[in-house]
Amino acid sequence: MPYRVDLFAVFILLGIVQALFLSFFFLTRENRKIPANLYHGILLLTMAACLLEVLLMYTGYIRHMLHLVDFSEAPAFLIGPALYLMVVSLIHGTPGKRPYLHFIFPVIYLLLQLPFLLQPENEKYNAYISSYHPGLPYREVHYAFDPRPFWVTDNHSATLLISLFLYGILVVVEVVKAFRQKRESLLHTQNPVLRKVRAGILHLGLVFGIILLVKLIYRADTGDHLSAAFLSLTAYFTSFNIIRQSGFFNQVGLVEAPRYKNSSVTPAAQKELLEKLTRLMAEEKPFLNSDFSLPGLAQALHASVHAVSQAVNEGLGKSFSELTAEYRIKEARRLLKEMPHIKVEEIGLQVGYSSKSAFNNAFKKITQRTPSEYRGQ
Repeated sequence: MPYRVDLFAVFILLGIVQALFLSFFFLTRENRKIPANLYHGILLLTMAACLLEVLLMYTGYIRHMLHLVDFSEAPAFLIGPALYLMVVSLIHGTPGKRPYLHFIFPVIYLLLQLPFLLQPENEKYNAYISSYHPGLPYREVHYAFDPRPFWVTDNHSATLLISLFLYGILVVVEVVKAFRQKRESLLHTQNPVLRKVRAGILHLGLVFGIILLVKLIYRADTGDHLSAAFLSLTAYFTSFNIIRQSGFFNQVGLVEAPRYKNSSVTPAAQKELLEKLTRLMAEEKPFLNSDFSLPGLAQALHASVHAVSQAVNEGLGKSFSELTAEYRIKEARRLLKEMPHIKVEEIGLQVGYSSKSAFNNAFKKITQRTPSEYRGQ
């Protein structure tokens, strides 16, 4: 059997590198303190393990590392739990009570798989041949016992698809509840968190669909490189999104003095100020007043105008006017849904806009639709 190194092999190899590289940043000491980052890192490591085995099997280099045959079967069952816990953490801030319970089945599977993992290399070679080169002769092996005595280990693909399906249902339930709670449309939302968790549904659904399709079309595991290519593509898109959202390309040069170079506002004080601002906006809604201003907001927060301006600009990455518009349009969208009998102009006045044109322009800038179009849909 010649080694097979083609475009798929290179594509999968680069996916492994991307997944490992990204997991390092998600799981660093500070980043992993955020639950969503922790489970995202676990998901990437799991993907890297699955991709590595497929790469070795596909290229034929597994013949030099037969002890690694099927080593990623148990870790593959972490895909569903890790994605589900990441989505829950993004929605609620925490993964809920006793998240470790979701990792019990992968551990149980590993224990059930031990009879196979402890087999000699000839049995591992035969398993490789039966999966990727069916029809080639096997090596002679004398079995002292059945290496796969359990249904779940003897039918790994089916068991994995069941796991992905069940966790897919759990993810859908959590995401739908979040959209209903925020009164957002599943198809049209500007909320970055809701858009991210919505992408989680799409990702899990595509993984399930592609694995199922490959197993139905290809004999044994001869089509696993297609599933691995999709997982690699996921790693590429994750890198792309992280780079796109990075502030690296907005660095200030030597000739451009930082706006808040001499500021005495510490990161901790800025974080506390933003938390107070969020509570104030949610509970008192001062932005509904047409004369809402930065000095007025600073006075309500018992902080200086400079400190509030810096917190909004640096901490939220937007100007005060952009922040005001986002809150006003969010409230306007709620009123347009809940109060269909009230005219659009009146809703604009209620959320702080003194003219219909100003309301329409701000609404369309954020939602890409006019208030009337939004209400009609």
